[in-house]
Amino acid sequence: MNKHFLTSVFSGNNSVANLVLRVPLGIILAAHGGQKLFAWFGGYGLEGTGQWMESIGLAPGFIMALLAGSAEFFGGIALILGFLTRPAAALSAFTMLVAIFSVHAGNGLFMSNNGYEFALALLAATVALSIQGAGKFSFDAVISNKLHGQYGGSVKG
Repeated sequence: MNKHFLTSVFSGNNSVANLVLRVPLGIILAAHGGQKLFAWFGGYGLEGTGQWMESIGLAPGFIMALLAGSAEFFGGIALILGFLTRPAAALSAFTMLVAIFSVHAGNGLFMSNNGYEFALALLAATVALSIQGAGKFSFDAVISNKLHGQYGGSVKG
């Protein structure tokens, strides 16, 4: 693979602030994905979520539930670990955009009316991580440091 591509995926700023952002964000996303995929935490699983998604025009519902649930669950786990943070955060950001425009936008801002405020907050956080990377205490930082040693140059972890 191209060294510049690899270093751009795994590098990031060297801040602990990214850890503070990505761990709770990852927990929230993984929990919501677990609801969709496995019916954990009071969720409806793939069948129930798929039927609901179909009812709001996201068809085929089962596939859409599988895609959204997987993006949230596996993306959330990746964020917690700080592994492939940029791609995981970008995929999660896209998922939040779909949620905002297909489910919440017509209800206004506030969550009390099923509005988009929570999805917007998750979108902002995932976009920030897409830009900044995982930061300190992440698998991405370890990989970035290894790439730095292998390729030389100035790859930040």
